[in-house]
Amino acid sequence: MSPTSTLEGTTRSPAESGRPDPGPPLPPYRPGLITRLRRTSGFDLFSLTLAGILVALVCLPLVRVVVNMFYKDGRFTLEAIQRTLAIEDLGKMVLDTVVVVLASSVLAVVIGFLLAWANTRTDARFGLINEIFPYLPFLLPPIAGAVGWTMLLSPQAGLLNAWLRDILGLVGIPLESGPFDINSWYGLILVYTFYAVPYVYMNVSAAMQGLDASLEEASRLSGASAVKTLRRITLPALAPSIGAGFLLCTWFGFGMFSIAQIIGTPAGIDMIPVRIVKLLTFTYPPDEDLAIGLSAIVVVFVGLSYLVQYRILKNSRFGSIGGKATHHTVTALGVWRPVVRAGVLLYIGVSTVLPMFALFIVSLNGYWTPNIQWGSLSLDAFRVALFDDPKTQEAFGNSLTLGLVGGVIGILVAAVVSLYIAQHRSRATLGLDAAIKLPSAISNMVIAVGILLLLARPPFDLGGTWLILLLGYLALYLPQASIAADAAVATIGKELGEASGVAGARQWKTFLRVYLPLMIPGLVGGFALLFVRIIGDLTASAILSGTNNVVVGFRILEVFNGGSYATLAALSSVLVIVSALILVVVLWLSKRTGVARSH
Repeated sequence: MSPTSTLEGTTRSPAESGRPDPGPPLPPYRPGLITRLRRTSGFDLFSLTLAGILVALVCLPLVRVVVNMFYKDGRFTLEAIQRTLAIEDLGKMVLDTVVVVLASSVLAVVIGFLLAWANTRTDARFGLINEIFPYLPFLLPPIAGAVGWTMLLSPQAGLLNAWLRDILGLVGIPLESGPFDINSWYGLILVYTFYAVPYVYMNVSAAMQGLDASLEEASRLSGASAVKTLRRITLPALAPSIGAGFLLCTWFGFGMFSIAQIIGTPAGIDMIPVRIVKLLTFTYPPDEDLAIGLSAIVVVFVGLSYLVQYRILKNSRFGSIGGKATHHTVTALGVWRPVVRAGVLLYIGVSTVLPMFALFIVSLNGYWTPNIQWGSLSLDAFRVALFDDPKTQEAFGNSLTLGLVGGVIGILVAAVVSLYIAQHRSRATLGLDAAIKLPSAISNMVIAVGILLLLARPPFDLGGTWLILLLGYLALYLPQASIAADAAVATIGKELGEASGVAGARQWKTFLRVYLPLMIPGLVGGFALLFVRIIGDLTASAILSGTNNVVVGFRILEVFNGGSYATLAALSSVLVIVSALILVVVLWLSKRTGVARSH
């Protein structure tokens, strides 16, 4: 028997003290699930319900893809895999896709790193450009960018090619076509790279801003060269952010349809996303087995990218930099400062301004030709595209409505769920958060295929409806909404919510009167990204859109296939204008609400 201590300091057994032996201590009381649910407030139950809906919206399509891969008509089968492996040009298609995605991802890492270094660690940075740089690609949705580059660098009629031929002819170098061809390997990789760079830039620039430069300074003082310091100190510390950027680039590349279709297909470069869309949209009846099999290949390659990221994170602990306070020195470039600034401006001009210019010039000229009639530019193409074509009007109406509704629903739901997860940190809530962000780990193409398989058939029968597009967009772009909401929640401490509760306010009132107003600056930016991605989407639209729910992205693809280039440029230009206006207004509102909140 265990001894028992008394007030006199002596020790007696339970029997000697006249008390029964209490035995081993009882385990701590843990209420059951029903009891915990009864104790949960109405707002928390509402948050959990929303989280469950989001997880179902994200995970069930993926489950459906996996089930259809191995089960058909109630029996186990490998038919989808066998038919996929029997595709005659499967090897070439996989190789083409991998080469384009990996080459563009590596180039994006190099360019994104250099731009982040120039804009955060040197005196060549631009204050305004630093703020708008991550948003520049959203001003020019991928389908509009692909059209703009086609009009610039088509071998015969490309505007830039024609002007370059004129210049070369003046110095005695006559050319019949070219000198560049956008429908080529380097053209396709170039455009992919332009749209992948921001994923690297946003990750690396954020890491550089929080990186303590003390070890870098110590390395330089000890006699190490700048190159050795970069290799031994800076790159190991930035490895996780660089790996995350590379991973996002591959995710983007394997899910991109519009660039591959408009630039790669004429060049004979066969990409997996293009083949999936053809099998589901332009084949009758749709060949779902082959589409599912190709989707499985995409999942494998995205998984390999995650493995690379995991190895980087695992090894990066030896190169991490820590400390309570962080600071970084700004490198004075001296005579190289204007050169670096010119390089940054040149990149912005080439990647964004040039294709925008091509779209607007072709639209105003009325037809696609390098011989621009500068004195007779007009808005006729815009009038024909927007006011004389009922189908285009319907497409813009659907896209704008879906963008507004999807943006508002997505960001508000993400805000509620992110706040709940932040206030109830546990393995379960972290699992919910990971499930909601799952589409960022899977190609958009696979998610869209799963939405089609799940909702277009009985018992839902949503195929060709407005609702299937809304649900598809929400499933695809929930990670962005969730990340924006997480950032907005992170800026708010617990004290204000606790004070509201102490004052007697219920959770609903606390959310509406305290949390939501403080989160608005971050949520507004998240809404802008959702809106622009939805109205410019072609990946989900190409699979889920039909004659009864046509949207702008799919309408642009139809016009491109029909060869009406002025109308095509006008539609793309309007898409650029709408995206730019929304982003400008949102950034202005975000700054204004941020300033108001600070006062």
